[in-house]
Amino acid sequence: MSELRAWGDALAAVAAGMAAMVAVAALGLWAAGAGALGADALAPVVAATVVSAVGGTVELSGGAGFLGRTDAGLAVVPLSVTLAGALALAVVFLLPMRHHAVASGAAFLGRAARTAVVWVVALLLVARAARHTFRIRLDEDILDELGAALGVTPTVGFRAATGPTVGYGLLWLLILLVVATAASRKTPLPSRLLRFQDSVRPAAFAVLALLLGYVVLGLLAGLVVAATRGHAGSTFAVLLLGLPNLAWMGLGTGLGGTWEGRVPDGIGLPMPQALAAVLRQGGQGTATVNLSSLSAQDGRAWLLALLAALALLATGFVTAVRSPAGTSPWRLAIRLAVTLALALLAIGLLTRISARYGLSLLGIGDLGDFGGEVTLDAQLLPLVGLGLLWGLVAGFLGGVLVGYLRRRGADAGAG
Repeated sequence: MSELRAWGDALAAVAAGMAAMVAVAALGLWAAGAGALGADALAPVVAATVVSAVGGTVELSGGAGFLGRTDAGLAVVPLSVTLAGALALAVVFLLPMRHHAVASGAAFLGRAARTAVVWVVALLLVARAARHTFRIRLDEDILDELGAALGVTPTVGFRAATGPTVGYGLLWLLILLVVATAASRKTPLPSRLLRFQDSVRPAAFAVLALLLGYVVLGLLAGLVVAATRGHAGSTFAVLLLGLPNLAWMGLGTGLGGTWEGRVPDGIGLPMPQALAAVLRQGGQGTATVNLSSLSAQDGRAWLLALLAALALLATGFVTAVRSPAGTSPWRLAIRLAVTLALALLAIGLLTRISARYGLSLLGIGDLGDFGGEVTLDAQLLPLVGLGLLWGLVAGFLGGVLVGYLRRRGADAGAG
């Protein structure tokens, strides 16, 4: 009976995560206008979005009859979908463990293994559903007439690559369970890991709260934009598909981080106007996205630096408060620095964008002649270095402030 209940817990965790991702992806795509595709096309697009959200690979392909070929590529993680699934799965996975005072290593690994097995089955089903083919219109009358006459019908299709989807999806699940267990104070750890509890959990919880706090602030800002500036549909599409992408990029930029990318003219972007304007300045080259370039488009961009400073001070304070009394500020600084650097590394990797589509007829011209390319990549080494630097500062200041408050409290109690 207990074994059956354990499998039921694993099924519940995976079902909760998948349901959350499918719901958010479907709502986001519907807000973006994908409902016009019809149910037969929308369902595969939702499945492909879920595959991308867990790190899976969606392969794009195209053709234009025997006289031409198309070329397409897409690499982007819809982090709103990712975050919704991660929160739902982690909560349901950890909830039964909170009723136990201690946890054995074998029991924890057993729960994780059962969840992984159910997760693989779910990934296989979603990957199988993520495949479809669309016909592409060229928006040029002469080209459409030529295509109709010669049987040149440009198409682009997608399908999930099963092997990479399962492999990266399992890695995603493993990282999620490790992070969720590390950040949850009420979840018991196996005895062999108890020595890491005081050194890992406070900083992990504080940085996770920092990231979620930025998402909440971004959500509030998005709702204000939707209510006051119109275009509610496109705004909600961004919130439901890429809110953490923008919010966490704002955190990295506020700390001094840099992204590089380019966007051809004429391609609409679901992102703030200042960011889109900076990316379009690159022309055929690449544009640099940082506080300076953003503030040149919108002077309010410097508020990102102030917000990041205040948020980091709060993060250092929370780390110190949740750490055992007497922990030296330098220990707190090192722990927060490592945790923040890892978080910014993940942000840099997850916010990258690479998209390309083009068409070549009769072998004439570049595949980009009738398409374009969008790229966005973080400068990872400087971003990680900034995480180490600001983590040291925030952790040390938080330790000093909490130590001072605790001494004041002890003196007042003695008095």
